[in-house]
Amino acid sequence: MAPKDESSDGVNLSRRNFLKSTGVVGLAAGVIAPSGAEAQSGPAAQGPGEVPVRLTVNGRPLELMIEPRVTLLDALRMRADLTGNKRGCDRGACGACTMLVDGRPIYSCSTLAIEVQGKQIRNVQGLANGDTLHPVQQAFCDKDALMCGFCTPGFIMASVGLLEKHPNPTPDQIRKGLDGNICRCGTFNRIFEAVSSVKGVQRG
Repeated sequence: MAPKDESSDGVNLSRRNFLKSTGVVGLAAGVIAPSGAEAQSGPAAQGPGEVPVRLTVNGRPLELMIEPRVTLLDALRMRADLTGNKRGCDRGACGACTMLVDGRPIYSCSTLAIEVQGKQIRNVQGLANGDTLHPVQQAFCDKDALMCGFCTPGFIMASVGLLEKHPNPTPDQIRKGLDGNICRCGTFNRIFEAVSSVKGVQRG
């Protein structure tokens, strides 16, 4: 009777030989370098040291030297002294760091600064016109829609983004537009009242 590792035609089918043959093929495939065209098709590598990053923040150009791993929040707070938006959870869950990029609310703690070059960035410090508050900022004051104030900049930016998209939002649109922000003091009712009271916000 033929051994278990051989077929009837004499070919060796042992597990050891099978793994040897497939391992060699896999290794060869893994070390084959891509062609010149394929190697140059992706973006050029950046870093790990500091690189020039050019941002447009609140309508003004901002040039920084930062590592590619630096978030938009850290770039503005630590390198540009724009500290209006706060660091809360630092994992894109609480919304305290919310800014607007091309009119869309984003979590700046989980957005790389290098990724938003060429886009219009607004943080809470770009809303007021001199001593005149933005209508949303004024509404938050009028309706007493803040307690500790830590989450307020993020709520205001999310509200501005919502009202620029929906100038007369329904209650459901307000709830959906602000559902990415958390007030740990529990001032949600007054925040809702403040946003509901603002009409006719123009796109910044």
